[in-house]
Amino acid sequence: MAKSSGAKAEIRTKTTWANALKRDWQLYLLLLFPLAMVIIFSYGAYPGLRMAFMDYKPAKGYSGSEWVGMGTFIKIFKDADFIRALRNSIVFNLADLLVGFPMPIILALILNELRYPRFKKVSQTILYLPHFLSWAIIGSVAYNMFRPSTGLVNVALMNAGIIEQGIPFLTEKWHWAFTYLFIGVWQGMGWGTILYLAAITGINGELYEAAMIDGANRWKRMWHITLPGIKSTIVTLLIMNLGRVMGSNLERLTVLGNTQVKEFQYQLAVYIYAKGINNGKFSMATAVGLFQSLVGLFLVLLSDRVAKQLGEDGLL
Repeated sequence: MAKSSGAKAEIRTKTTWANALKRDWQLYLLLLFPLAMVIIFSYGAYPGLRMAFMDYKPAKGYSGSEWVGMGTFIKIFKDADFIRALRNSIVFNLADLLVGFPMPIILALILNELRYPRFKKVSQTILYLPHFLSWAIIGSVAYNMFRPSTGLVNVALMNAGIIEQGIPFLTEKWHWAFTYLFIGVWQGMGWGTILYLAAITGINGELYEAAMIDGANRWKRMWHITLPGIKSTIVTLLIMNLGRVMGSNLERLTVLGNTQVKEFQYQLAVYIYAKGINNGKFSMATAVGLFQSLVGLFLVLLSDRVAKQLGEDGLL
């Protein structure tokens, strides 16, 4: 009898995939298109990475271009403009992480404590809508709001008697740095809030009821129940954000930047476009992109290992 049950279990195991495919073939068919896009655009480009080790000429192709090994990387690391772009990217991305990462957590905690569902839904919608706006729209709105003499913000501050003359939010490098970070946080914090709110919904409600019976106020419930309950989500998103420390957004830098703030605006995305793609130096652009990816991968693996040593599940 036991042998018969084992044989049946083995048969079920062998036919699981076939049964699943037969039952859900429509879902697998729908999955084919996005899967194909990921393979083509994410993995299909990998053979092109050899361009970073060649003096690539589009007219000659891969077979006719000269193999230079690490020569392109050595040339890049000796370039003063690359060092400046690298420094700016690291500083601004770390500042973005330091300022922007806690904001969605704070907003999620506040929204979770709201007792009026309709107001809560309206607030969520207002907060995450900027995530879906293009940087071209955000940039045009920002320039209209932060103009030194006619911008809405400066006019309001001058009318209130707080300042005597307009603040050059987007035309002076230090003011631009703070404005750039503020706009980035505003644009992205709503989407992160949704992720944390989704994690909060998975916390057992009985824990809050027990805490209320014990006399715990809202602050204590947030600190001892909500935050520990979403700790794994916080760690996962932190690891993912650390992997982007070397990256930069060309569209964001282009629409918010100008020649007056070039010293801070000049980051790796601008360097790749200006010196690599715009000048036809595709090997240089590929080499810098590969360098960014490798450093990002290293940071993700390192942070994941540290998280696991601290008792968290990590990402990998």
